[in-house]
Amino acid sequence: MPFIYNRTVHFQDTDAAGVVYFANVLAICHEAYEESLEASNINLKDFFTNPSIAYPIVHANVDFLRPMFGGDKLIISLIPQKLGVDKFEITYEITIADVVVAKAITRHICIDAISRSKQELSNEIIRWLETNHRDAEEAERRKSREIM
Repeated sequence: MPFIYNRTVHFQDTDAAGVVYFANVLAICHEAYEESLEASNINLKDFFTNPSIAYPIVHANVDFLRPMFGGDKLIISLIPQKLGVDKFEITYEITIADVVVAKAITRHICIDAISRSKQELSNEIIRWLETNHRDAEEAERRKSREIM
């Protein structure tokens, strides 16, 4: 099963028209990413505060399919995938009441935090990737059996 993060849209997430401001969708996706790391027993304080290894986002993309309003109950499904020895990508699907309202992707590269040069993914992130990707694949297999 993909990692699932539940979130309510807050007033501060919206723009003057009352819909989620476009940039805040990526912030919400990043919240889901942080929750998935924590669920895998990765210490967030160590991960984000003065780390020796960093995982900056080098690409982000969002497709908006339906508006999201204050008070909406979002379900964010997160599926990470290893792309190489030094990078990974996370696919997010945001739904409200079983309707997909947005899809997003973030691509991350692993770097040495001091020299800023590329390096191989840490064992900790490789375990996180394998666990979450395997769980997502199993969920897809179960879903395809239900359809048949």
